[in-house]
Amino acid sequence: MRQIAFYGKGGIGKSTTCQNVMAALAELDQRIMIVGCDPKADATRLILHSKAQKTILHLAAERGSVEDLELEEVMLTGYRGIRCVESGGPEPGVGCAGRGIITAINFLEENGAYEDLDFVAYDVLGDVVCGGFAMPIREGKAQEIYIVVSGEMMAMYAANNIARGILKYAHSGGVRLGGLICNSRKVDREVELIENLAKRLNTQMIHFVPRDNVVQHAELRRMTVNEYAPDSKQAEEYRILARKILNNTHLTIPTPLAMEDLEALLVEYGILDDEKEYERATAADAAKSLASV
Repeated sequence: MRQIAFYGKGGIGKSTTCQNVMAALAELDQRIMIVGCDPKADATRLILHSKAQKTILHLAAERGSVEDLELEEVMLTGYRGIRCVESGGPEPGVGCAGRGIITAINFLEENGAYEDLDFVAYDVLGDVVCGGFAMPIREGKAQEIYIVVSGEMMAMYAANNIARGILKYAHSGGVRLGGLICNSRKVDREVELIENLAKRLNTQMIHFVPRDNVVQHAELRRMTVNEYAPDSKQAEEYRILARKILNNTHLTIPTPLAMEDLEALLVEYGILDDEKEYERATAADAAKSLASV
């Protein structure tokens, strides 16, 4: 059984990428479980054709304890037999969502959820922001990390930070970086830029996923592209990525960039014009994050 995790900047398309890739792997007769590690509980909606399934933390709060739950209540089966679990989290501003991930993984392990599987995919919220959200990386829970990125500045900034988190646990837990998945935003010279970033991080751009409106059309119908438009070019892109992951042996310990080196790369490709613009952009992003708390 291979345990992989998808990380990346919030809003970069991790959940969409994860579900479409897992659907493509299921087409190859792989036995799959997706574990959603986000309080929004949106990591399995396309597989289950639903808004959101009941989460482990939500049901545990209703019952009074996670020990009162049955595996069948929190693990549902969707498209092509993919098993789906959502860890859930507390209300915004209350408690630690990272603990929900720890609670969910422990519950699944204790109740035999990992039996008869080829792949477990963890879809993890945003950046490596705390020990709880880094749980799939720690202690060998996830053996391979795939970072979803684009040619946008903050997506690359987040990818570099995630590489730092992988490096921290690479020797103690054995986790490795499997590659960067470029979820295109149609940035100028995007392929070249992400291939360069991958080389600097001691990894590969495992696949470039082009931007296509069929993804949004499928999501509106709560379906993966592979199910909604199986003969489309975009569905084939996800199948190619799935085969690349299935056969991937290029697992590395990343070499994160120093901030000045990342900035120089962004300037080289025209993402930033100068140091002051970088500082302004970083400050603006930080202000947005604070405003959302």
